Amino acid sequence: MWITNGGVANWYFVLARTDLDPKAPANKAFTGFIVDADTPGLTPGRKELNMGQKASDTRGITFDDVRVPKENVLIGEGQGFKIVMSTFDISRPSFAAGAVGFAQRAMDEVAKYSLERKAFGVPIAHHQAVAFMLADMAIGIEAARLTYMKAAFEVDQGRRNSYYASITKAHAADVANKCATDAVQIFGGNGFNTEYPVEKLMRDAKIYQIYEGTSEIQRIMISRAIINNAKQNV
Repeated sequence: MWITNGGVANWYFVLARTDLDPKAPANKAFTGFIVDADTPGLTPGRKELNMGQKASDTRGITFDDVRVPKENVLIGEGQGFKIVMSTFDISRPSFAAGAVGFAQRAMDEVAKYSLERKAFGVPIAHHQAVAFMLADMAIGIEAARLTYMKAAFEVDQGRRNSYYASITKAHAADVANKCATDAVQIFGGNGFNTEYPVEKLMRDAKIYQIYEGTSEIQRIMISRAIINNAKQNV
């Protein structure tokens, strides 16, 4: 379920349990496969009508007696979980970069609007309540930008970056949502109207806290890394 580009993909990466022992550890129980889209028994579902990011072709995929040749196994049996987690280490900083760009767009829209919209005889940008919200947007955006750069730098150095990847994914997603929400607030009634851009930004932002691992999952990863590090230093 929730397969991005599910209706247009030529092939799919599929993670399947190949060790049926319920006590088998996750890092050995799953195998990764490449499955061609035209394989008999594979059927994409309808395009999901989601709250935001409506241009994304997101679908469920049904497998009915699908047979996959042995050569389509990635790396080897039981290596699927390792593939997924190593992929997340690279993809999460990329999604964080997207979230930062998203937050930047929200701030840019607000900065422009706050100079055009007047209240009490002056542009609302001159009111400290609005000015401080803009400042907080900038603080969050620049900090989030540095976190995805740090995570990407670790990849370039050939080092495992799971800790930094989770930090940047969680932080950038939260920043994107806060900036989008604050943008709607500053736009006021106009922010709740579809003729202005920020209501769409608010709907689109939420998914950043969900896909590629929810914000809660990221915090689990981060806290485990901290605890494991503390144990090694005891």
